[in-house]
Amino acid sequence: MSTNAPLVSGIEGSGKVAKKGSAWVSARTSERSIALQTYSSDPKYKKYVQQVEKCLNSFDNVHEWADCIAFLKQLLKTFQSYMQFKEIPRKLIVAKRLAQCLNPALPTGVHQRALEVYVHILAVLGVEGLKRDLSFWSSGLFPFFEYAATSVKPTLLNIYDTHYLPLQTGLRPIMKSFILALLPGLEEETGEFFEKVLSLLDRVSGAVSVSFFFQNIWLIMLTTPSARGTSLNFLARRLPRLNADEDFTEVVGKDIGLMIHENLLVRRAALDILHAIRKAHNDDRSILMRAATGVVLRRDLSLNRRLYTWLLGPDENSDHQIAYLKENALTLLSSTLKNEMISPSGEYAESRPFKIFISLLDKWEIGAILTESLVYDAFKAIMNLVKNPTESGEDLTMTASTLYEAVEPQILWQHLLTAVFNEIMGDGTQIEAIQLVNFIIQTFSHDEEVQTIHLPIIFTAIVDLINSQIQSDPTRASLQSVGTTLLLLEDMLLHIPHSSLMQWPETTLQLESGHQRPFDFACTFFKITDKTLPTTTTSQVLTSTVPFVSCFHSLVSLSISYADRLFNEPQNGFVLRESFCRLLTLIDRLVARLTAPINISWDPTQCLDILLATLEHQTATFTTVDRLITLVTAFHRNQYLEPKFIIDGRSTMYKMVSKLLHYLHPDFTAYHVRAVNLIWTLQGSTAQSHVESILAQSMTSPESRNVSEAYEAFGVLWRLTEDNLFPGFYFKIPMMIVLDTLKSDKPNLRRVGETWMRCSLKSYIRVLDPILYDLLDPSILRTPITFKVRGRELPGFQYERPFDQRIINHLLDTLLSIVNFGGQGFAKAARTTSIKRSHHSGLAQRVFNSNLVDSEASYLDILLEILLRFVQSESISTRTTLMQPLNTAIQSNAIELLQVIVARGEIDSVLVESIEATAVGKLYFSIHTNRLDLQNKWLHLLHSVISVSTSHLESSRAGASTQDDNVLESGNLQEKAADSAIRYPLNPLLVQTLVDGISTRTNRPVLQHWLDFILMAVPQFQPALQAVVAPLNDCLCRQLLSSLGDVLRATAQIRDYAEDTPATVTDAELIMLLNALERLILLSLAYTAEMDTSEDDLHNVDKTTSEASGLLGYVSNVFSSDTSTSQQIEQLTSRSPGYRSLDEGIRVLYSLWASLAWKAPQPWTPKDDSLSLIYTRTRLRCRRVLEHLFRVQSAEVFESIVDWWSRDLTLSATSPDAAFDLVDVLVSNAQTAVHMICESITFRILGSSEKSKKQAINPNLTDTILFKFLEQYLTRLEGPLAIQVWSRYIQLVKEILGASREFKIYNFPALRCLGVLAEKITQTTAMDDRKIRKELQESYGKLLDSCVIYVGRFTDQGSWIRRSTKESVINSGRESPAPRADATSRPDEKLEAIGIPLETPKLGSLEVVGQINSFVATSALPNLRKALMENDKIISACNNIIYYIVNPALRGKTRPMDVDATVIQILQEMTRIPAALKSWRTPVIDLLNDNRLFNCNPNDAAKWRSIVKALYDSDKTALPELLGKLANAPSANIFTNREYEMLLRSLNLRRLSYILFTGEKNHFLTQLPTIQEKLVDIFRSVSSPVVQSEVFLCIRVLLCRLSPHNLTSFWPVVLTEMYRIFEQSMTTLPADGSEDLQLVLAACKCLDTLLVLQTEEFQIHQWIFITDTVDAVYRPDDWYPEAMMDQLSEIAGNLPTGESSSTNHIEQPSPPQDQRAMRRPMLGSLRQIESMRDLLPFFSNISISSYESVYASGGNIDWEAVERSIMDDMFDGR
Repeated sequence: MSTNAPLVSGIEGSGKVAKKGSAWVSARTSERSIALQTYSSDPKYKKYVQQVEKCLNSFDNVHEWADCIAFLKQLLKTFQSYMQFKEIPRKLIVAKRLAQCLNPALPTGVHQRALEVYVHILAVLGVEGLKRDLSFWSSGLFPFFEYAATSVKPTLLNIYDTHYLPLQTGLRPIMKSFILALLPGLEEETGEFFEKVLSLLDRVSGAVSVSFFFQNIWLIMLTTPSARGTSLNFLARRLPRLNADEDFTEVVGKDIGLMIHENLLVRRAALDILHAIRKAHNDDRSILMRAATGVVLRRDLSLNRRLYTWLLGPDENSDHQIAYLKENALTLLSSTLKNEMISPSGEYAESRPFKIFISLLDKWEIGAILTESLVYDAFKAIMNLVKNPTESGEDLTMTASTLYEAVEPQILWQHLLTAVFNEIMGDGTQIEAIQLVNFIIQTFSHDEEVQTIHLPIIFTAIVDLINSQIQSDPTRASLQSVGTTLLLLEDMLLHIPHSSLMQWPETTLQLESGHQRPFDFACTFFKITDKTLPTTTTSQVLTSTVPFVSCFHSLVSLSISYADRLFNEPQNGFVLRESFCRLLTLIDRLVARLTAPINISWDPTQCLDILLATLEHQTATFTTVDRLITLVTAFHRNQYLEPKFIIDGRSTMYKMVSKLLHYLHPDFTAYHVRAVNLIWTLQGSTAQSHVESILAQSMTSPESRNVSEAYEAFGVLWRLTEDNLFPGFYFKIPMMIVLDTLKSDKPNLRRVGETWMRCSLKSYIRVLDPILYDLLDPSILRTPITFKVRGRELPGFQYERPFDQRIINHLLDTLLSIVNFGGQGFAKAARTTSIKRSHHSGLAQRVFNSNLVDSEASYLDILLEILLRFVQSESISTRTTLMQPLNTAIQSNAIELLQVIVARGEIDSVLVESIEATAVGKLYFSIHTNRLDLQNKWLHLLHSVISVSTSHLESSRAGASTQDDNVLESGNLQEKAADSAIRYPLNPLLVQTLVDGISTRTNRPVLQHWLDFILMAVPQFQPALQAVVAPLNDCLCRQLLSSLGDVLRATAQIRDYAEDTPATVTDAELIMLLNALERLILLSLAYTAEMDTSEDDLHNVDKTTSEASGLLGYVSNVFSSDTSTSQQIEQLTSRSPGYRSLDEGIRVLYSLWASLAWKAPQPWTPKDDSLSLIYTRTRLRCRRVLEHLFRVQSAEVFESIVDWWSRDLTLSATSPDAAFDLVDVLVSNAQTAVHMICESITFRILGSSEKSKKQAINPNLTDTILFKFLEQYLTRLEGPLAIQVWSRYIQLVKEILGASREFKIYNFPALRCLGVLAEKITQTTAMDDRKIRKELQESYGKLLDSCVIYVGRFTDQGSWIRRSTKESVINSGRESPAPRADATSRPDEKLEAIGIPLETPKLGSLEVVGQINSFVATSALPNLRKALMENDKIISACNNIIYYIVNPALRGKTRPMDVDATVIQILQEMTRIPAALKSWRTPVIDLLNDNRLFNCNPNDAAKWRSIVKALYDSDKTALPELLGKLANAPSANIFTNREYEMLLRSLNLRRLSYILFTGEKNHFLTQLPTIQEKLVDIFRSVSSPVVQSEVFLCIRVLLCRLSPHNLTSFWPVVLTEMYRIFEQSMTTLPADGSEDLQLVLAACKCLDTLLVLQTEEFQIHQWIFITDTVDAVYRPDDWYPEAMMDQLSEIAGNLPTGESSSTNHIEQPSPPQDQRAMRRPMLGSLRQIESMRDLLPFFSNISISSYESVYASGGNIDWEAVERSIMDDMFDGR
């Protein structure tokens, strides 16, 4: 029913009806007035009134039930004495007293006497009098029948029969209440009064129309759950039996509502009623169906039987039942369930309709037909709910699985497959069914039938359909539905066993399957009609007896079609490429399942050519290449496919290998690992050297650009290949081509080759293996011989026969270039690797046969032996002419090799300087002109020059040190310093050249050369390089951060199908930059030490340096030992360049550590292999660098980490644990870490520390940051670790407390850290230690007190500025500020002991105060009992908090509750501490007693609810004390006027309301009698509208806070007072602006609340105030208003129109869109009224709105709106 109906029918009705109703009300009021005037003039009547009043007054002295009987006797006697008057004086009070005497708690005798009085009164009044005063006497009689004793019920029923039934149509307004009163008599069929009540109801039904009577029955069933059982008992006997097609609205009315009850018996009765209902409005039928079907969830046989009878009809024949269901209920049933599945109402769980569906499947007559119409929508709804769960949604997985298992698979898959066919054959935009099938396959487990029969048939049919569609219209290949279907096929194939694809399932269709294509077979199997495919030339091929063959043919055909579309539709490349890749994956998975040979009629060569052609197209991406080559190699290796698939051809291999080599380009680092694996797969797929030949061919291309890329590609292949694959033997020719470039005359080739060696070599051993294998050729035969030279015999060898010397010369020449290139790296590898570790068995065998070395020899040993043999070998004299030239070349190379390995030479110093200048100049020129080819040669030359120069310098220093000894003896320190400081002359351009060489982007290909040069040469420059190391360090930091950014950007990009991800950074590049950074930082530290240390230290450094050997001698000194380093850097300061380099380096290392924590992404992409390699290796190297630096400079590194943790907010947000994980890695244990932090803090706040003289202090790091870091570090510690660090931290706290008695800003962070630590150790057994307990108590208490007192002093200093004199005296309350004796009672000595400064704090202190308050609220108070343990210490701390924080915050507030949220939280936490009651009780009591309390905002008051509740829970005297103030005690002040007394009493009443409101349900139940007594007393003795308005507010609170049955005895008083106020308003309307208006508004709001709550106790009375029957909406023609609100609406509507105020507008409550409709107060937003006209919308609409809410709300109450309206009325501060 529309919610707008009330407005139309209630307000905008015809003017004629309105005028007639208004006239009737006026006439009725005038009749009463005339009758009263007639009687009032009679003296006897006056005496009659006096006697009644006297008797009523005696009720105040009633104390026990016997007094009630005496009162009733006297009252009856008085009435009987004046029988001549047909009027009852003071009938409102009389009715109230009689209703009170019918209280169920009183004995039967009282009830009997009261009913006798009722009989007399009703007899005196007669029918017309009763009709006029129905509301007076019915309010007591109607509720009583349910509780009346057996002996009393006949009298009561006789009253109903004798006096009420004669009213006939006059019963219409009270019909609902009258029925409610009689229904309890129908509970038991065998009851004594069952038939009598039933007869009475029959006559009541006859008195009014039958339809109106039944409408009230339905209304009662909707609104009163307790009466549903008795209502159904009545309906089962009196509801007319109607035909199935007969409209029963003529019997039961126009408005139908039914709600199935939880009680089982009620449900059975309701279903029995349903059998009679066959036709109704659609909305009503949906309501009935939704409620009725829910009974199957109860799993009760009797309920189910009744439901099935309703749905299937009375016939027992199954066919007739099914026909009946289809004709009458199927459409309604399926639509109801479907609507509830798709759009859950929120009233029930989301799984409810699905569970009903499952249960209905048990009845096959219903389940089979219902499945046909509902199964698809059901699973679609499940998918939507699972993928888009609601906030309160439940997990539907279990219910969905049950439904899937219960549904017949044949029917389910028939509907699903039909929908999928429609979408594939449609326009391609619809994919709902495809997604649904995919969801079902992925979500549910499938039985054997589905996996072996249904899924194979569906799979082959879909593949056939897609192939047919694309063959007929190739443009459909790019449709969305096709791509989604291919994804579905991938998932489906995983659930199909291979055996099911090798033969058609054994069904009745077996004979036809071999002659049908898969699509037709599926349509026949699933009985799908109207679906056919066009016959083509390929249809016969697709018709196979083996499903596998059909699928294979279709998929291959599809892949060929997609390959063709990739050429023709490049604009759809992304979609086509993704589908093409999925097709290749499907074919691969399908073929991989083969376990036996199978013959397929296909042309593999043609297929291969077409597929490989896609590699050459521009749309091909690496994902496509990966899938295609994987499939091709799988075809080639599969032994079961006939005919065979052969790829062992040069052209075929060339297409694949060349494409893979393209993806080994530096721009595709993300795909390198996968590409290398594919190349080796191809290598393993052929017995010929195709891959090697193709590599060699690409590397000898005539185009230089292609050559460069080919070398880089081969380098990646080489570097990412493991040693056990023998790349040196399989790819020997490409390897030799690379090695040849090391001695090439072409600069570009040489540069490319050297770059290859540096970046891709990976191991010198894998190059040495094939070279040594050829050098040990057995065909080279030597004979030992002795050569005689000038009489000396020299051993040697002589070649026995010629051999191919050119190969040997070439190998040695190549080896020379390798050794020249490799240097110490080559020597180290050859020296440390044993020959027996070679993976190649042939090489080991040749070494063994040569007898040159033993089995334990290293590669260097065998190489030296071979070189010696060649050096010593000569040709036979007869063959000198032929062999000597090449033999000389062989020896020359062999000698040079020996020379390079063994020794170094010297050169003149003058020439050295000239060469250095030229080299530096040319390097600088090359960098900035992008000339890379010669840089390597220049760097080698420059390094050689510096090496020779260093030799000269060392010689000079050795001579100078000899002179220094003499100088020292003579005391001439000046000369010693001058002579010892011999330095290498620095070229002025060198620094800039080095920096540019590293930082220039175009120079990146030769970066490794520069770094090698710097790391070897710079240590030799270092004593004179004041300006070199720091710039180089900064440059490396910038490069590392730039490379880090590139790696993170490559990680963030996800576009595998769109285009390839560009990425140039490799793990090797990052690691070499890290190596360089590590060494430069250590060099800068050593350099700083040398510049800053004393003369003795300088002498020690020089001596150590002179004793070191090799090029890295100086670096070796840096890495030599931590002891020597610590000696050198004793005087390191924060201003020294070395410290700045260290700090900046730590920043970069910390960024790398925090950013490069690898997390495997989902889903996996081809680039992840390379990225994970970069992340893992770089982070590992970064860790080692940090560990090394930490060993050297522990404190400085630690402080830098903390500093950058605090400064780099982005990293702290993305990787919050990175810094703490790093500390755990670097520091051995938590105790050490805390000790280091404490030392740093101690130095900063106390100026002394054991390490302050040995370490540089970070200038950016403050004690605040250190405390913050320490707090978070302690938070992450476990309990046992917290115990370990306790002693060190408590030592720091004691030092802080002992250093100064004044409050310092660091006291607060120290307290926070102590709180964290205390929270952890209090959970361990450490608290058993008395020492730890005492330390914790004292330290925590002192720190907390200092912080709290600081807050108090700060507040006191600032308050005189913020608080004005005016604020302290306004708004009632005290007229002058309260004396603050306690404020001065605290001794000043305590403040001085804590040391709070007397001057006004700075503005920065405001933040500190806020932080301290927040800490007290969130941490200190919740853990106070754990930390302080003893009650006296806890009380002391709480007293301080109240005195210094809470009291100043509450002082001088115009709105007392408008307090900072932190202060409220402090009080809330304190209420949870039992010992602290006395501390916080006083300020809260003072707050509640403040007369300005209700000036506050309702939102502020809501925050205090828990505090007030805790107060009245803890303090049992507080509530009685407040109740005592409600008594009308005379004021001692003779000048106090009555108005002020009423105001105080109203405030006390409102305080009581607020206190009751703070409690939970039935919280103050024990005080209810006292509260009721006080409220009744106020109603009786206080006439002030202000006070009585507060009583109604209190009643509203009681209605919300008490169960309805607890207020039974209070109803007569409430009803009487509300009736009195409304009747008085009808008789004499309050004038505009009068005080009575607010009382009327208060009563209306109370009525509004009662109607919203709709308690069963009130429903029997609500007819007095509103029309609660269907007449509220469908008014009869002769309708006159009986309810008081309707009458007031007529009266107020006739008032002259005045000026309306927008503030008094009544807004109809509208629910939020995302919530279901609920009952809300209509007057929630109305605060005050100026005229009765302001309430006209309420009077006019309340009846209709209340009636409509029965349906709209479903019984749901918006409690939040109800309570909000009470709070808004209680607190005026808005």
